[in-house]
Amino acid sequence: MLLAHPAVLTDLVRQYETLSTLDAAGGRPDARRRMADIAYSLCVATGTGDVDAALVAARHRLPGARVHDDSLIRARPRPSGVRHHR
Repeated sequence: MLLAHPAVLTDLVRQYETLSTLDAAGGRPDARRRMADIAYSLCVATGTGDVDAALVAARHRLPGARVHDDSLIRARPRPSGVRHHR
């Protein structure tokens, strides 16, 4: 599998977190579409099937990432309009 460059992953994670903070999923159609596009790009870049797994995988590949068990971290509810990608 091809791996995305860490700079690409950093940018995608930053954009997704910014849109999540601004609650883009509940906003205008163009903002919801942008969030869905970023979620899809994260899934493709990390080889995962949903945005939560993509965020975990991307963060593990970022410079300075430390391996830890995040299996007990409660999943955030997925904003409406962001689907499972598989």
